[in-house]
Amino acid sequence: MLDKSNLLDTRQIATFIARGVLRFDGLMDDAFNQAFLEGYAAGRTESNPAGTPLSRCFPGGGPARELLGMPRVLGIIQSLVGPDPRFDHQAYHVREGSDERSQHLHQDATIDPRRQHFDIQLMYFPQAVTPEMGGTRYVPGTHLRIVSETSVARYQNMRGQVHVVCPAGTVIVVHHGIWHGAGCNRSGKRRVMYKVRLNPVVRQCRLWNTDDLDARALTPRVAHNPKDRDETDVQNILCSSEPWFEDDTRRIEWVNRIQLWRVMVGNPTADAHYWATRLENQP
Repeated sequence: MLDKSNLLDTRQIATFIARGVLRFDGLMDDAFNQAFLEGYAAGRTESNPAGTPLSRCFPGGGPARELLGMPRVLGIIQSLVGPDPRFDHQAYHVREGSDERSQHLHQDATIDPRRQHFDIQLMYFPQAVTPEMGGTRYVPGTHLRIVSETSVARYQNMRGQVHVVCPAGTVIVVHHGIWHGAGCNRSGKRRVMYKVRLNPVVRQCRLWNTDDLDARALTPRVAHNPKDRDETDVQNILCSSEPWFEDDTRRIEWVNRIQLWRVMVGNPTADAHYWATRLENQP
């Protein structure tokens, strides 16, 4: 049984719903990071058939098995997609030190019809990533905006996009719909990132540590002073804005988030600042 201290809390879940990403800097220690890189260099990159339960993956052990077996990593996974999700695929994204190519911005989920359930992708950076190494870039808050990949590719720089610069051992978990792409590596050093995608097999409802989930997070209320908000309040997190939001269309994102929030808390009337409740008022 996984100790609940390893699970995410409600505010982290709200942040994931709002931004489509959670970041854990330096989660893995230096010894593990070095062992992972050595395992990759030695060709220890065993994979699994798509659909394999995570608990049955990597029966021969190896770096990926150790990473995905860490209690804190398991806690992140369980909080979002359940205790034994399906393995979808993995990839070792490697860019040599003189690679001037940059991957176009794209969304993996262009053809995905789901709106209220999701896969996750874990990105593990076993080495420190500097600005010159051109780490993965992503645009927070884009995960619920379904688009054509080729239309997104024309965007070169979006307001609020993040270029990953991080210490070794960082783990970033993203919603399958986040817009992202790899950058150019001009550092002269090889850059390695390990990614794995996981599919849920249980309803994604209250899988995290809900000890801090209270009535204030669930009861519809109107925000009267949007310029003076508690940033730790769940409803404020759900109605936070990204730099690329426009004043009118940001409300679409808020409503999309609320729909996902309702599924994850198992409450069809949960709301954030009354945005969904007023739309459903049909006497």
